[in-house]
Amino acid sequence: MSDDGAGGLGTPALEVRGLGLTIGGARILADVDLRVAPGELVGVIGPNGAGKTTLFNLISGIHRPTAGQVLLDGDDVTRTAVAARSRVGLGRTFQTSSLFPRLSVVENVRLATQRRRGGSLSVLSFPRRGDAASTEAVEHLVTVGLVHRSEVAAGDLSHGDKRKLEIAVLLAMGSSVVLLDEPMAGLGTADVPGLVRVIRDIKASGRTVMMVEHHMDVVLGLADRVAVMHHGELLICDTPDKVMADETVQTAYLGDLA
Repeated sequence: MSDDGAGGLGTPALEVRGLGLTIGGARILADVDLRVAPGELVGVIGPNGAGKTTLFNLISGIHRPTAGQVLLDGDDVTRTAVAARSRVGLGRTFQTSSLFPRLSVVENVRLATQRRRGGSLSVLSFPRRGDAASTEAVEHLVTVGLVHRSEVAAGDLSHGDKRKLEIAVLLAMGSSVVLLDEPMAGLGTADVPGLVRVIRDIKASGRTVMMVEHHMDVVLGLADRVAVMHHGELLICDTPDKVMADETVQTAYLGDLA
């Protein structure tokens, strides 16, 4: 199914055309068309097995589609490697942490800054504190509300703070299109509002965000539009109010939750 919500807003920051994945004769994802405008936040919802994470894997380059295209700012990156997509501004978090647990919070962000600037990826090559890259790393920690924990080992952070640190790493890598894969998964109730504020702030900074999330109240409170996946297909992508009022969505998704 195609969505029409971002079609008239110039070149989309992210677009997939006829995206599909078939493995061993089994259709995992089928003919997905989706356009995400610069600065837009699109929430992706659907029952377990609907194809949400598969969609993210194809967009980020972890898997290659068997049909269709992925475009970033109008450029076809369908056959581009994960690292190359990262270099042109696509960043992704995962359901499990990808941090360096023994490094400090600021060192994790500093490594990402070094990578983006083309420097060494060794902690041993860190220059003196106060250089431009280190200053930038601190700025990203301010953005996500972790500057006060900059010297703490990443592995000692709470689950919620780890999620914030992962976002800071993406910012340090220069990601202009950010894919968040279930950012609220495993968070305690007290941690959710803080992470919601961080996501709202990175959207307000002009970045484009796609977010897979099971917490409906979070999706409805953050998203400009909501894309509903079901059995590997895109059912609808529209404003939260229209999606929640759609009879097909109520039957295919909300009915599955009843």
